[in-house]
Amino acid sequence: METLVLKTEMQDVAFVKSGKVRDIYEVDHHLLLIATDRISAFDVVLPDGIPGKGRVLTQISLYWFEQMQDIIPNHLISSVMKTFPANLQQYADVLEGRSMLVKKTQPVPVECVVRGYLSGSGWKEYKKAQSVCGISLPEGLLESARLDEPIFTPTTKEEHGHDMNITYEEVVERVGAEIAVQLRDTSLNIYRKARDMAEKKGIIIADTKFEFGIFKGKLILIDELLTLDSSRFWSVQDYSPGRSQDSYDKQIVRDYLLTLDWDKTYPGPALPGQIIEKTAQRYREILRIITGKD
Repeated sequence: METLVLKTEMQDVAFVKSGKVRDIYEVDHHLLLIATDRISAFDVVLPDGIPGKGRVLTQISLYWFEQMQDIIPNHLISSVMKTFPANLQQYADVLEGRSMLVKKTQPVPVECVVRGYLSGSGWKEYKKAQSVCGISLPEGLLESARLDEPIFTPTTKEEHGHDMNITYEEVVERVGAEIAVQLRDTSLNIYRKARDMAEKKGIIIADTKFEFGIFKGKLILIDELLTLDSSRFWSVQDYSPGRSQDSYDKQIVRDYLLTLDWDKTYPGPALPGQIIEKTAQRYREILRIITGKD
């Protein structure tokens, strides 16, 4: 399978920017989001991509956007290539399956993180302070423990480097009380619904992050939704609190990189073929489990 790693070359389409994974263009006052096969680890984009990764991320987002329509609308206009503007049709072989034509919004400057389990940076903070992002939790919880109620732990949205944890009060300061309430409540509602749906399919969604935008005065979902790049997925069957869990994401890549003498700065090291293929298989596996599609 061909891998799309470099910026998508479309000379007659207005380029907006490239992120770690996505290339963004402006088309007829809308945005075209292209999910490449780039993969990042420790905030560094690696030189090798994961074949099919962008298509997997796109299809998973499309699935969840549809499932969450009853909670909040989203930015999707179309993901069907033949409905895209005429000037994009010549790029169909690249765009098919990995692109979305979306509404252009005013992005909300907050990453909306929801945690349902105690893991990652949340576990590290809990061990020190019995809290996560300043939210006090019961004593005696184990690593990877399920929380009685999911918690809203927002962060800043940084163009480069790590997003920084912020309190709910800081969200209010940034966006106002009305939008802050919507962000918190909508994020928690989406997470609860997705968690319950995924558990029936044998998947635990430990935590995830959402992005929102303002379109015609209303809050809507933007970017990606409940993908392996924005969420931590675990197997229900293999779940065991008291230790770290094997994740259905790029953990395979992270684990390999931790065996190297690499200082986690650019440029990142090349990945062996077996790590690339194993990671690609993991992405395809979660697509089948969540959506029932290959």
